[in-house]
Amino acid sequence: MEPFRGVFTQQEAIPDDAIAAAVDVMRTGRLHRYNTVGDELGAASELEGAFADYQGTRFCLACASGGYAMSIALRAAGVEPGDTVLTNSFTLAPVPGAVASVGARPAFVEITEDLVLDLDDLKTKISETGAKVLLLSSMRGHLCDMEALVALLADNDVLLVEDCAHTMGASWNGRASGSFGLAGCFSTQTYKHLNSGEGGLLTSDDPQFMARAIMLSGSYMLYRRHGAAPPETTFEDIRLETPNMSGRMDNLRAAILLPQLQTLDKNVQRWNERYDLIADGLSEVPAIKLPRRPDPEHYVGSSIQFRLPTLDPEKMLRFVELNKEMGVELKWFGDNTPVAFTSNHHSWKYTDPQELPKTDHILASLFDMRIPLSFTLGDCAHIARIIGHNASRCTSEGNLRQIE
Repeated sequence: MEPFRGVFTQQEAIPDDAIAAAVDVMRTGRLHRYNTVGDELGAASELEGAFADYQGTRFCLACASGGYAMSIALRAAGVEPGDTVLTNSFTLAPVPGAVASVGARPAFVEITEDLVLDLDDLKTKISETGAKVLLLSSMRGHLCDMEALVALLADNDVLLVEDCAHTMGASWNGRASGSFGLAGCFSTQTYKHLNSGEGGLLTSDDPQFMARAIMLSGSYMLYRRHGAAPPETTFEDIRLETPNMSGRMDNLRAAILLPQLQTLDKNVQRWNERYDLIADGLSEVPAIKLPRRPDPEHYVGSSIQFRLPTLDPEKMLRFVELNKEMGVELKWFGDNTPVAFTSNHHSWKYTDPQELPKTDHILASLFDMRIPLSFTLGDCAHIARIIGHNASRCTSEGNLRQIE
């Protein structure tokens, strides 16, 4: 079989209209988010209004990063040093990092084999910890039963902040990811669904919450210049009580993002075509177990996850190497050593050690792969064949040394 020659970190080029918009901003020299003239609306404010409209939400704040959006969301929600914040046991490091950044302690909740929050364990952890905030990570684009989650949290008086870094453009029963709780946090880092290199967006329908977030983001007394902000009267006391922790997005990055937002839904379709093609190919391999995608979930297939539950750790590593030799880059979440963006709760030594046997069992056989839009459908079919071929080899031959 021919190796795959594509590059898994190669995104599509920034669209020409986005490049032109960025050049226009640079020609003005006014890159700072509040450097406007008269009643002019800067690109950051325009983006806030446009994304609020896209999400169907009242308010939006453009941020320097998705991690920053989560951090100030927790602060604006009232999380204080020493508090416990619930979050997924399967996530990426910026999520517990956001909790730690406000001086709080993450309490991890087990996941199911479909890679979503285990609602039974969540109920137990709420009772055990007394936590009043859940930072829900829809990790790698997998949505749990959002209606059941919202009902459980309401019964226990727990606030919901959604990390939607992997679910921008996704929905559950027609309702946009990020609109189920107090706030939705989004990322526009290069590998996400809009690309500004680094950046984030924070949405909410709660005026008091968003006023605090805007002040935290470094608005000084310029909150009137935001594109999707609460009424001015909301800021009367909040503007004097809230510290400045500058981190609002600049106009250059916002200008790059605005044209991309217009094609987001089209790109979601393109991602899903690629995801579905790879998933269909892998589903034909008996050794591979794919997470279930429930009917109410409209996902964005910008990455794919699968498990090989019958392999031991040595064969897991060999499986990764075999694919790498054939040009396919896989990440294994069960590795004891964190690799690039891939790590698990055992690596986060700034958090309290926690027993998560169910999660550990699932992560021990879990593989992850990006699906950039720079790949053609033919590329995706090729990749699926390579992965399937190597999975069959690793599971069918009992002696590892015979797999050459």
